[in-house]
Amino acid sequence: MEYNINKGIGKSVEFKGLKAQYLFVFAAGLLSVFVLFVIFYMAGVGQWICIGFGVTAATVLVRLTFHLNGKYGEHGLMKWMAGKQHPRYLINRKPAHRLFAHRGKEKAA
Repeated sequence: MEYNINKGIGKSVEFKGLKAQYLFVFAAGLLSVFVLFVIFYMAGVGQWICIGFGVTAATVLVRLTFHLNGKYGEHGLMKWMAGKQHPRYLINRKPAHRLFAHRGKEKAA
């Protein structure tokens, strides 16, 4: 089997439909699920509980990653994080006549 990863100069990395940062999220997520599986197993948690956790967590991770990739696109995580930084609405507590009033030079007392 041959997998094409590089799509050309200046284009983002894509593999099986996952683009750019979603590849790193996917790989890091699967690695963390595996590490948690090993920690649980070494701690003495039951074998079937560990397997169930691993399969469930990996399935949720795969579905969520592909969902986010499809919904937000290549730069979606950056757009989503930038949207979290913006206020939902602006609050202005000045009366309307103060907003549009002309201010002259203030005299020094």
